[in-house]
Amino acid sequence: MNNRISRIIFSVFSLLMLTFSCQANDSSGANESQLTPTLNMTESLIEEQPAKKELNSLQRAYFASGCFWCVEAIFESVKGVEEVYNGYSGGHTKNPTYEDSNTGETGHAEAVEVYYDSTVVSFEELVEVYYGSQNIEQVNGQGNDYGSQYRSIIFYQTDAQLAIINEKIASLTGQGYIVASEVKKFDKFWMGEDYHQDYEKSHPNQSYIVNVSIPRLNKFKAAYPQLLKENKH
Repeated sequence: MNNRISRIIFSVFSLLMLTFSCQANDSSGANESQLTPTLNMTESLIEEQPAKKELNSLQRAYFASGCFWCVEAIFESVKGVEEVYNGYSGGHTKNPTYEDSNTGETGHAEAVEVYYDSTVVSFEELVEVYYGSQNIEQVNGQGNDYGSQYRSIIFYQTDAQLAIINEKIASLTGQGYIVASEVKKFDKFWMGEDYHQDYEKSHPNQSYIVNVSIPRLNKFKAAYPQLLKENKH
């Protein structure tokens, strides 16, 4: 009887365990999906999504350009940006998870929701940040992160925003770029899992962050110092 009770207790405890695993990669082969903590949970155990701060007085903008850990850190370095959330957008599946997104079958891309003060930074400047912080011509990915879930999408909510985006693309095309990003009417942003939020800040020594995210962030900072928050390292 005691052995049976012990087995039951052990089984319940095992279902509640969160096991995180990371594959070691060097800087030439680091890939976000390979280096992401894997959440081992039964289907009946659903992770709660993080609660958003009270940011109703701010404007919102939505972008996708590869790993959302990288994109989140870039936009959070921009003056006038108060908060950035990681999640999924651009697809057809309801309530997508990170694991669902990685199949490439949801239609969603890893995206960010940017809350910004329009009196400090304009949507036009955010568009400049978006195109200035990625490989403009790479299709279905950024760097070593390949797949439709890593494709670039710039979302618009108004005709005025669409006009700004089209003007920027025309300018880049005139400079000889073949712009790979999709331009889509914003529909819905699905909040990402809690462990994806502020990922670079929380995992500064993780292999992908060190070899991919931080270099991408620093490259952006070097090119756009006028857009950065003061005393932001």
